[in-house]
Amino acid sequence: MKFTVIGHFCLDVIHNPGKKDVEGFGGICYSVAALANIAQEDDTIYPIFGVGKTEYGVVVERLSAYPNVDTGGIYTVDGETNRVHLFYKEGGTRAECSASIAPAIPFKRIEPYLNVNGILINMISGLDLALETVDMIRLAVRPKNTPLHLDLHSLTLGVRQKDERFRRAVSDWRRWCFMMNSVQMNEEEAAGLTIEQYGEEQLAKQMLPLMVNALCITRGERGVSMFRQEHKKLLRTDVPGSKNGKSVDATGCGDVFGAAFLKQFCRTNSYEEALRFANTVAAANARLSGITKIDQLSQFREGAGQ
Repeated sequence: MKFTVIGHFCLDVIHNPGKKDVEGFGGICYSVAALANIAQEDDTIYPIFGVGKTEYGVVVERLSAYPNVDTGGIYTVDGETNRVHLFYKEGGTRAECSASIAPAIPFKRIEPYLNVNGILINMISGLDLALETVDMIRLAVRPKNTPLHLDLHSLTLGVRQKDERFRRAVSDWRRWCFMMNSVQMNEEEAAGLTIEQYGEEQLAKQMLPLMVNALCITRGERGVSMFRQEHKKLLRTDVPGSKNGKSVDATGCGDVFGAAFLKQFCRTNSYEEALRFANTVAAANARLSGITKIDQLSQFREGAGQ
């Protein structure tokens, strides 16, 4: 199978109380690395993003280490690479600041990589794509019914002075979600997405008629909920969090979830199997510190350990 992964690259600077700051690859790299580890080695993954010239060589070298990653869609951008500062607080909440956000990824960079089995659009910065570009992607893949998985993520964040991110409603969220096979967000993003401040079930009732087949709302250590609609009846599936080990670092778990969900759906054509698989893989990622140990997710590759 072939997968295209679209979203901004960034360098994460993680600030944990009482611990030394940690800097490493972040953003879309979590999605790409997770997918590279859980997909088969003869699959092909096409990451599409821009990176500052200083980091370009290191990023391409790191991702080229995966035999199933084609780095031809990675390109250089002017200016510095975006650094995302994540300030974690006691209890798991965090504040976020982003500097030097890259320009939106143009359609011309994406178009050569649309003849694939599945596409992940991960709004890492919230400015990764123009809405018009998303429309062009939808129109290009619609004849083949290629699954599109959208992680709204930072689309729900504005930018204040001093690069601080803040939650704000997205007035045109319906157009972003229209014709997406599946849409993902965490419960905080869901609560702040709409001007009307819809509850989760009401949000699902508004979203699913937009030709969205599945809405996933992640809840960290408490698991995930999925809303679907069959015969005009709203269906809800709740999967509890994993109890296998303590969460160490939640950074990148949503990115890993989206990659695992898309991969498993494309393999099985089952939303329920995709949901459970993604929940398991994301929980395993939470037990790892940063992205440096993400290759341990290869344990979830089909046939691993046999």
